[in-house]
Amino acid sequence: MKSKIFLIFIFLIFSLSVCYAQQTETDGSVTVNADTVEYSLDGKEVSAEGNVVVVYKETKLTCRKLKVNIETKDAEAEGDVRIEDSRGIIEGKRLTYNLNTKAGIMVDSEFRANPYFGKAKEIERINETHFVAQKGYATTCSYDFPHYRIGAKQLDIFPNDKIRSQHDTVYLGKLPILYLPGYSRSLKDLLMHVQFMPGKHKDWGPYLLSAWRYNLTDYASGRIYLDWRQDLGVAEGFGLNYKTNCFGSGDYKYYYTQERDRRLSESGPREFQRYLIRWRHRWEIDNRTNVNLEYYKIQDSKRQLGGEHNFLKDYFFREYEKDIQPKTYLLFTHAFDYASLSLFVQKRVNRWYDTTVERLPEVYFSLPEYKIYGTPLYFKNSIMVSNLTEKNPAPSDSDKDVVRFDTYNHFSLPVKLSFLWLNPFIGIRQTFYSKDINGDSLDPRTVFYSGLDLSTKFYRLFDFNSNFLGLDINGLRHVVSPVLRFTYIHQPTIPSYKLQEFDDIDRITKSNKIDIELVNKLQTKRTDATKVDLVTLKVSTDYKFKPKGGSGSSFSDFLFDLELVPYAWLRFEADAIYDHFGDNFKQVNLDNIVNLGKDRSLGFGQRYERRGGKELTSELNWRFSPKWKFRTYQRYQFAQIRNKGLKEQEYSFIRDLHCWIMEFTYNIQKDKGHTVWIVFRLKAFPELECSFNQSYHAPKSSSSNP
Repeated sequence: MKSKIFLIFIFLIFSLSVCYAQQTETDGSVTVNADTVEYSLDGKEVSAEGNVVVVYKETKLTCRKLKVNIETKDAEAEGDVRIEDSRGIIEGKRLTYNLNTKAGIMVDSEFRANPYFGKAKEIERINETHFVAQKGYATTCSYDFPHYRIGAKQLDIFPNDKIRSQHDTVYLGKLPILYLPGYSRSLKDLLMHVQFMPGKHKDWGPYLLSAWRYNLTDYASGRIYLDWRQDLGVAEGFGLNYKTNCFGSGDYKYYYTQERDRRLSESGPREFQRYLIRWRHRWEIDNRTNVNLEYYKIQDSKRQLGGEHNFLKDYFFREYEKDIQPKTYLLFTHAFDYASLSLFVQKRVNRWYDTTVERLPEVYFSLPEYKIYGTPLYFKNSIMVSNLTEKNPAPSDSDKDVVRFDTYNHFSLPVKLSFLWLNPFIGIRQTFYSKDINGDSLDPRTVFYSGLDLSTKFYRLFDFNSNFLGLDINGLRHVVSPVLRFTYIHQPTIPSYKLQEFDDIDRITKSNKIDIELVNKLQTKRTDATKVDLVTLKVSTDYKFKPKGGSGSSFSDFLFDLELVPYAWLRFEADAIYDHFGDNFKQVNLDNIVNLGKDRSLGFGQRYERRGGKELTSELNWRFSPKWKFRTYQRYQFAQIRNKGLKEQEYSFIRDLHCWIMEFTYNIQKDKGHTVWIVFRLKAFPELECSFNQSYHAPKSSSSNP
């Protein structure tokens, strides 16, 4: 049913009108084969019969009989008509077509254009951009008798644009389950237009969430939300996705509820106005200039009951996990040939937010390391002008503000000395403040920097070959890469305690330290010449020089990062933080991943935190037949301080239903209770899903809970 198949077919038929041989080639591009070729006495009609095969580039037409009228340009193919190319296959009993009007009909047709399959009584081509299928159906199930299908009395197809149908019936097998008088959808958008999600939640009670997708124009689409939660009431809203030719694209969302919480006592407030307004926009003015904007307005009168109530947490938990208090800002950036300029504006819109720094505005200019012409020196510069205000949660009379001008200049001289790479550098930062912490004027603050970067790389080759335990080692290469960075920051001319602190620039103090990193790699080649890092170990720390009167110089925590890949199917990862003062590990994470074949894997993980938790996690994915797959996840807590015991269990059975994937999952969390959900996904569109979930037996807040 795709337009490209029909367009290629038009060209094929036209080419046939000038092919008068049993096997000919035109310009080396069209090949015609048939058992017999006949010409009428008046020369007006050409006929080919018996195993007719027409090949043009990657497209092939086959039929039993073919006729072309030279004068009227009417062409007719009969008997097992089939058109095939890389995009799909269309088959039918008979095809009639007129080369002048470019209109035609395929009778009793079937089509296969992955992932679509279907049949129609006839398919008529109105023009190059419009086809009509009569009395047919479409599905993504390849069976002759599909599990599901959508039948339509008439289906108007506008290739690569949209589909419009009339009198639709949705079938499961032979059973009709839904009737629609008409339907229209964009072929540019694969998502479902109507979505329903019923379920039960411990904080909502039974609920039904629904969304209707709409397409206003090719440049504007969105969703309309209407949700019902038994314990909270009705909520509604809408979303809009838009794009323009001149001013970029973005999305807008509005969600509102006049919440009536039945769980609260009647003696107190039970009705609350809660809503979210979100606007995000991105505008690429040109290849070097961008504008990004985000606006969040959250009204939540339920916060009067306590700060634990958060509208995002209660209604949009995924957004809440990303950012508890999303910021409102405008960012303009422009890249020059050797520098960049940005304008940043950040305003607090929600007065109940925690302490927020407003930047109204902040202008930043950056010149990355640039080689000074004719010299081995490199220069780097940054300039920042900021109008800063720190806003505390309203009501508050302790807000503070300042205007700050900051500039940093950096010179470096990278050189190679024998086997060492050296990069000495010096820098100076000057910062001007409109006032100090007491509101008085003060002189500019000056900070001097100096340092040295030192790095090198050593390696040694070992003529070692072994297939012991199937390791497939063909030579070993040991690479050692040490890196040292010495940095000295002189005492600022104005100490930080005299300044209002807004960010790291205001907190600069005297510092004298060495950052140390050592990377070890053990590499080999497999029999197929693939290079593999068998072992990678990275150790890093820093050594701080204390000033006179301090506690003396010392190392900071040691950071370890280890990766082992002995086989393509086995991987081991570990990272740890070691406190050398206390002679203990603060934190250790271990992960083992075993790939046992397609859709078969096993993983173990351990999380250790000193004076905190100690968890063991495991995950198993196992396909035990072509139709069935099993997945399980376990999380066990060893530390009594974190409520010792099995914290979470999850079991999933996934069934391949040919054109559908069904997933049944049972989840148990010690602090949240039991949840069951069933998800159906079309294999052709795995991002689409219909689901039902229910949470029940949630534990109550009680010291008696295990």
